[in-house]
Amino acid sequence: MGIDIGEISKIHDTINGILSKTFQTRRGKMGQVLGVRQHYAGLIDIGQGYALALHADGVGTKVLVAEACHKYDTIGIDCVAMNVNDVICLGAEPLALVDYLALEKTRPELVTQIIRGLQRGAREAGVAIVSGETAIMPDVVKGFDLAAMVIGLVRKDSLITGEQIEPGDVIFGLRSSGIHSNGLTLARKVLLTKRVDPQVLRELLRPTRIYVDPVLRLVRSRVEVHALAHITGGAYSKLKRIGLRSRVGFMLDSLPNPQSIFQQIQYRGHISDREMYRTFNMGIGFLIVSPMRAAKRLKALLPEAVEVGYATKSRSALISRFGKRVDVGSW
Repeated sequence: MGIDIGEISKIHDTINGILSKTFQTRRGKMGQVLGVRQHYAGLIDIGQGYALALHADGVGTKVLVAEACHKYDTIGIDCVAMNVNDVICLGAEPLALVDYLALEKTRPELVTQIIRGLQRGAREAGVAIVSGETAIMPDVVKGFDLAAMVIGLVRKDSLITGEQIEPGDVIFGLRSSGIHSNGLTLARKVLLTKRVDPQVLRELLRPTRIYVDPVLRLVRSRVEVHALAHITGGAYSKLKRIGLRSRVGFMLDSLPNPQSIFQQIQYRGHISDREMYRTFNMGIGFLIVSPMRAAKRLKALLPEAVEVGYATKSRSALISRFGKRVDVGSW
């Protein structure tokens, strides 16, 4: 009913195969591309033991929910969140962001609300919005679209890539604020009927949680962390990004009950557990993988972190709830 994750993955592989040929243009120079491929962000070497993490993302079809609500002051928060939440997965501190706003026509009040949301998100994430572009393209855009690119800084010897994960490592989760900015295509098909409940619209528009503060506190501590994962597009199937690096799998057997919005989507859309956990965050927006020996200290530093599972030898991501196991991805 939603986006075909398998087809998207094939497109990503094609893009990566073509664009990776450009890496040679910086070989042996400032900005040489580091060998951490197909992670949450790209990395370039800037010398002195540091690397820059770069990532670009948008808010997807959540813009259509904003249009349906005629409410645009939170969509900018989503845009910031979708970018900064990815670069922190490598242990990088987000520094700056540039935005791109495309409009069908000039709409000054809409632009003001969006920019205010961007400002709020940037302040929470601790980034500066240093530049941007606003384009009027009536032949291309219907309504508006919003995207951005973020740059982060990380010491090369402090990179967190997932390569150190071992079976038995503990997985902790940080709660989401709701649906965030993924799965809206499916959610809209199921929930946005002619007699849509205004409360449902407000819930779909609830801004994506920004995880920069708790994750950077963890990264800067001496607590041992083996992997960080933003539960975003593809949801738990994207654990492949870190599982492949250490040849491990994941068992998530203690996930908390998801918010009611997910229950409504599943019930009204007659959607399988597998599709739900491959599409939505289901209440957990960020995962942290640490060795058992660090679990107590991690919990003391981040009391909100909930133990949700452990790393395995299975080479797959399994969700276990109510006596049922759901395979949401294998590698």
